[in-house]
Amino acid sequence: METILDRRSMSRRDLLTGSLAFGAAFVVGPGFVAATDAAWAMEVKALKPETMATLIQMARDIYPHDHVADEYYAAAVKGYDNADQAEMIESGVAALNAAAQGKGHSSYTGAGWERDRVDLLRAMEGSSFFQMIRGGLVTGLYNQKAVWPLFGYEGESYSQGGYIDRGFDDINWI
Repeated sequence: METILDRRSMSRRDLLTGSLAFGAAFVVGPGFVAATDAAWAMEVKALKPETMATLIQMARDIYPHDHVADEYYAAAVKGYDNADQAEMIESGVAALNAAAQGKGHSSYTGAGWERDRVDLLRAMEGSSFFQMIRGGLVTGLYNQKAVWPLFGYEGESYSQGGYIDRGFDDINWI
């Protein structure tokens, strides 16, 4: 996962002067998305940085977990940053932003309340764009080994004799 800016391509001054706040959670600049409240950043190649920030917010709204940091959601949507899917993703995000503007928001991420964003997503859940994002998030988010401990999942157990003798019923968050 590319989460650290290439120090040779952008100076700290470039980061601070060339970026703009996007929503409350991200800083978006030429070719990157960064967190405002954590130490991670992501280089964006095929998509617009604003589009990637929207995908990260979508991921959080589709599969909300307050105890999971944005960097894991960013890693989950990073795979969409490719030339093959860029046109479909850009047009899907544009449609989502247009729907948000129709409801009086500046954009999808400009809708300050989660409930408003979820309503926008529900209105487009039948679209191929939404289904592609939602479907990819299932594996993109939950297959990250770094996320497993946050949910109490210890990984596969076959190689260790199964779950019967390893606390198969000790998950207390269900």
